[in-house]
Amino acid sequence: QVQLVESGGGLVQAGESLRLSCAASGRTRNIYTMAWFRQAPGKERQFVAFIRWSGTSTYYTESVKGRFTLSRDIAKNTVYLQMNSLKPEDTAAYYCAADKGPAGTAVGVYDYWGQGTQVTVSS
Repeated sequence: QVQLVESGGGLVQAGESLRLSCAASGRTRNIYTMAWFRQAPGKERQFVAFIRWSGTSTYYTESVKGRFTLSRDIAKNTVYLQMNSLKPEDTAAYYCAADKGPAGTAVGVYDYWGQGTQVTVSS
């Protein structure tokens, strides 16, 4: 099993930045992909970005390209989502996910999930 714990959410104004962290524990050797999803009230959970644990590739949904950046610290088993130029439409609960394979953008593929951290962007 893999446990994921998110942190770093909060309330910011439009144009400001936040950095989310996702710390993995347990059988972290099994992790191949880590990702972030987000879910706004009344909406489905949506893909934001993923990173291969090897660091060889990242992929972002179009709406966050150029504003959000994924990175990982292998020694700390932690993935970071740096979010710049935040917009009110980025407001959502952000969830970290992990998978043992080359998972992509589909919610249902990921094996492990964190509890989420709330990001609220005021206009």
